[in-house]
Formats: sequence, C-alpha cells, structure tokens
Amino acid sequence: MKVISKFTVLFEAPFWVGIVERTYNERYEVSKILFGPEPKDYEVYDFILKKYNHIQFTNDIHVKNKKDKKINPKRLQRKIREETKNKGIGTKAQMAIKLQHEENKLARKKKSKEKKEEEQRRKFELRQQKKKEKHKGH
Repeated sequence: MKVISKFTVLFEAPFWVGIVERTYNERYEVSKILFGPEPKDYEVYDFILKKYNHIQFTNDIHVKNKKDKKINPKRLQRKIREETKNKGIGTKAQMAIKLQHEENKLARKKKSKEKKEEEQRRKFELRQQKKKEKHKGH
C-alpha cells in the first residue's frame, strides 16, 4: 500500500491554516488544521511528528491513481518549486473540506433539533405533573 501525504501551510485571513492531504488505495482524504499565528518550521515539523495520528480526515473520496513512472529529477524539482509557490488550496481539497463542512452542519442541525424536542417534551411532562399536583387535594 502506497500512502502519499501532502501538508500545505497558508494564510487565510485572519489565521494561518494547514491543509493535510492523504491519498492511499485510490482514496483521497483531506483535513484542515487551524494554527492561529504563523507557525515556525519547527512547530510544523513537531505537529506532524506528534499529532499526525490524531488528525480527523474527511470522508474518503474515490480517485483514480496514475501509473507511477520515473520523473526526471529536474522536472520533479520544477514541480516542487511550483507547488511551494502556489499559495492556495487544491480544488480537490476545497471540495472535500466543503463536503465535510456540509455533513457536519447537517449533523449539528439534527442534534440541536433533537435537543430542542427533548426540552419541549421535558417541559410538557413538567406541566402535566404540576396539573396533577393541583388536583390531588380535591
């Protein structure tokens, strides 16, 4: 199994954000980490070493892997330079984060609705109990 990980740190006003992308077994996952102030290189390295296993990734997305072929070292160097120069999140990462955000939003709405209904049910039971207490003396 071949795992490809990519970690990008960028500035999204007003915070510095880290985007972790992971591809394995034709699956693509992404996670967004909020740093706050600009992280130093050693802080990013320390984060990867100590907290990588605790990162919560989005639900995986099926992607087709390209066949591996030998890349000319100069071309690889050029590609790395272009990726480090790029200051944005990849569109695939944006879509995955957006999808996860929508799923979290729906789950949050469902949970708050259940909580609200439970509170209404509790208040109703309390009112019924008070009514019974009033009529006990008669």
